[in-house]
Amino acid sequence: MAGTIIDMHMHTVLGAYDSDLKPELLAEAAVRVGLSGVNVTEHDRLWDRHTLSRYRQEQAPLFVNNGVEVSTEMGHVIAVGLPEYVAGIGRIERLRGVADELGCYLIAAHPFRHIFDPAYHMRKGRRPVHPVAEELARLPLFEYVDAIEALNGANTERENVIALRVAKLLGKPVVGGSDCHSTHGIGYYCTVFEDVIETPEAMLAALHAGRFHAGHGLAAGRLTFFTETSLLEDAAG
Repeated sequence: MAGTIIDMHMHTVLGAYDSDLKPELLAEAAVRVGLSGVNVTEHDRLWDRHTLSRYRQEQAPLFVNNGVEVSTEMGHVIAVGLPEYVAGIGRIERLRGVADELGCYLIAAHPFRHIFDPAYHMRKGRRPVHPVAEELARLPLFEYVDAIEALNGANTERENVIALRVAKLLGKPVVGGSDCHSTHGIGYYCTVFEDVIETPEAMLAALHAGRFHAGHGLAAGRLTFFTETSLLEDAAG
């Protein structure tokens, strides 16, 4: 099934105040669960090139990509292919412009987290909503991204499924990632690339070509492409 299996959403102590995941433990857990690559996505920062180069050498043949989870006014966006943090990309229009200029790939991260939780909306001073995929698909965020993270390890199944439905309505591909902040959950959700990915350039090309699928069940030895019913089937199996 897989050319390369990558966890697309990961946080470590090098860039996330709420993570206790050391990079060496990330790599050990990734290899143990069966991942062939990791996409490190620290909050609003990238690993410096010296740290990245040393880490890649130490963890080879595990593929390591240096991504970033950008906090924008419309939500979190995973940027792939950004060589360094650029001032102003916290504004979604600026981020899209930089991505177009540099050939980056943008993914809406966990876009519907808490959307079904009435208490969350009330704490924000908002009225609870009854989400409908057709309405959610009109959110402005989706005009700026290339793909949607439909499988996020910190989301509920319901939140992930509606993300998949929205992606289908919009004709956008979906990725999977653990959103791990510790060794717990690494590879629980992943992205299955059709090609063998050995360089950041190859990963970026495969993303732009749409040659990937969101997947789950890797750790249990039954890697499955994500559908609206596959999580239920996986739990039953």
